[in-house]
This record gives sequence, C-alpha cells and structure tokens, in this order.
Amino acid sequence: MGVADVALYVAILGEIGLVPLAVTTSLTANFLRRPPADAPIRAEARMLKVGRSLAVGEVYCYSEGMDEVVAHVVGTYSIPPERSRA
Repeated sequence: MGVADVALYVAILGEIGLVPLAVTTSLTANFLRRPPADAPIRAEARMLKVGRSLAVGEVYCYSEGMDEVVAHVVGTYSIPPERSRA
C-alpha cells in the first residue's frame, strides 16, 4: 500500500504541480495474489479525476517476474484551497 500511495502522490503532483499539504483521504487496496517475498513491486498509477479539492486515481501493482496484477489500489487525495498553496 505504501508503494501505491507514493505512486498516486507523484501522479497527482504531476498534474497539479508541487502543492504543499495535499494529503491522502482514502486508500482502498484489493490484494489479488501473493507476490514472491524477495521480488520488487512496481506500481503503475493513473488519475481518474482531478478536481479543485479532490483527486482520485488508481494504481496497479505488479511483482517483478509476474505478468498478473498483485494488487489494485484506489485512492483519493485532498487538495488544499488555492490560498494555502505555495
């Protein structure tokens, strides 16, 4: 979940720029299969909607050496109002 959270954060900041205090408000993970314990996890994030105050995205997590998705994560981030942006 940590890898997915960071991937979404990077995807959101890629869309809206460097915005202090953009925070995770919701993160739901569906663990689909067990990856090998010694294999790195790769996350692919995409944004579903970026609004004025909320951004929603999803992440597909893969384990090195496996073609199947090991986890699907959906997250929502709160974007601070314009006046508090740097």
